[in-house]
Amino acid sequence: MQSLHKIATTQTLINLVLVSSSFCAIYILVSVVLLGTPSKLENLHSSSHNVYESKTTTTLDHLVFGIASSRSSWPKRKEYVKLWWNTIRNTTMRGCVFVDTLPQDKDNNNNASTLPPLCVSQDTSRFRYTYSGWGGGMRSAIRVARVVKETVARMNHSHIRWYVFGDDDTLFFPQNVVKTLCKYDHRLWYYVGANSESYKQTWFFGFGMGFGGAGFAISSSLATVLVKVFDSCIERYPELYGSDARVYACITELGVGLTHEPGFHQVDLRGNAFGLLAAHPLTPLLSLHHLDNIDPIFPNMTIIKALQHLYEAAKVDSQRLLQQTVCYDKRLSWTISVSWGYAAQVFHNHLSLPDVVRVQKTFKHWTRGTALADQFTFDTKELHTDPCRRPTIFYLENLSRGEDGIIISNYRKSIQNCSSNVAPEVIRVASSKLELGIKQLLAQRRHCCDVLPSSVSDQMEIAIRECKEDELISMQ
Repeated sequence: MQSLHKIATTQTLINLVLVSSSFCAIYILVSVVLLGTPSKLENLHSSSHNVYESKTTTTLDHLVFGIASSRSSWPKRKEYVKLWWNTIRNTTMRGCVFVDTLPQDKDNNNNASTLPPLCVSQDTSRFRYTYSGWGGGMRSAIRVARVVKETVARMNHSHIRWYVFGDDDTLFFPQNVVKTLCKYDHRLWYYVGANSESYKQTWFFGFGMGFGGAGFAISSSLATVLVKVFDSCIERYPELYGSDARVYACITELGVGLTHEPGFHQVDLRGNAFGLLAAHPLTPLLSLHHLDNIDPIFPNMTIIKALQHLYEAAKVDSQRLLQQTVCYDKRLSWTISVSWGYAAQVFHNHLSLPDVVRVQKTFKHWTRGTALADQFTFDTKELHTDPCRRPTIFYLENLSRGEDGIIISNYRKSIQNCSSNVAPEVIRVASSKLELGIKQLLAQRRHCCDVLPSSVSDQMEIAIRECKEDELISMQ
C-alpha cells in the first residue's frame, strides 16, 4: 500500500509538472505570437529606450516661452527681457509677450532679434474673480493664467517639447533651462518649477505649486491636454488669488504633481540678496525674479548693469554660474568660497562645509507681521555679530578664456568687515568649462578647489577641479 501511495503521489507530481509546463508553453506561445520572441522583446524595449536617448538632445528650438506683461509694465520691464532673449549665437528663440493692450512704444515689434513679439490677450471678462483676502488680489490674474492656454494654442507646433512661462521681470538663463529639461521625457506629463524662498508665501499658496515669477515649464504632452480643460478650471476657482494658483489647481485636477527644480528662483526677498546667490543650490541657475525689490547684485552698478555683468559670465560658462566651490588655505586656516561668475569670500577661520553652504541672511523678509514671515524654505544662518568673524567679500571683475580652454575669472575685494583681517586684493580663479551630462545632472557633485602659490603680491590663485573619488572637502 505504501508503494502504491508513493507511486500515486509521484504520478500526481508528474501530472502537476506537465500541466504547469503546458500552461508555460501556452503562455510562451501566445507571447511569441503577439509580442515576438524574448530576444525581440528585449530588443524592442532596448530599441525604444535607445531611440529616446538618441533623440533627447533638447535645444532652444524645442522650447516656447510665454511671458506675462501689461501695457503699463512692458516699457520698463522689456529691459529685463532683452538681457536673455536671443542671446545665444545662431539660435532664434520662440515665444510671445502677452499684454492687455498694446503699449504706445512698439519698438520691440520692429526689432525681433532682441525682443519677443507682443500678443494681445483674449478678453477674460466672462470669468468671475472673487478673491478678497490677504493681499487684495487683481482680476488680471485670470488673464495672466490664460497665457498658458493662449501660448499653446497660438504656437502649437508638433516639434515643441516644452512650454516655459514667466513674468516680464523673470530673468531666464535659457541654456541652463534647456540643459535641465533634458533630464525629462517631454512625452510624459511634467510640471516643473519651484517654491518661494518665503515660508509664508509657500505655506499660503501651496508647497505643490510652481511659483509663476520664478518660472515653470510644462511638457508638450501635458500642455496639449491642459488647454482643453483650462477654462473650466478657471470657472471653478474664482476665489483663488493669483495666476499660478489657477494653473496649479488645474494641473492638480489632472493628477499631476510638481517636479521641483531649485534652480528657479522666485526671490521673495528684499534688500541684499548676496547670501542667497553666494550659496546657490547644487544645480544650474535657471531664473531670477523680483529684481526690482532687491539691491543691485553687484555694488556700484545699476540693476540692469549688474545683471548684464552676470550675463557676461553666463555667456562664458552658464552651467557653472553661481556654483559654489569651497577650499581651505591650511597655512592660514582660511576658508575660501567661490560662487563662480559672481563672488568669492574669505572666511578668516576654519568653517566646516555644512556651515559654509548655509545661506547667510543678508536680506530682509518679503512680508511682515507673523512668525511665518520670518521663516525661509532653505537653511539660513545669521550674520556673525563680530564683524571680524564675517567674510571678506570679492566681486567678479572680469573673466577670459585662454587658448587652452582654461577660463580665468578675477574677483576684486569689495567688502572687508574688519581692518585687522589680512586679505588679498584679487582672487584669481582658473576653471574649465562645466559640461554636465544627463547622469551628472541627476546626481551632481560639488567640485573641489586648490589654493595655489602665487607669484603676484596681494593676489590669491585658486584652481577649480573635479574632486577625487574619495576626496573630502574639509580642512584635513
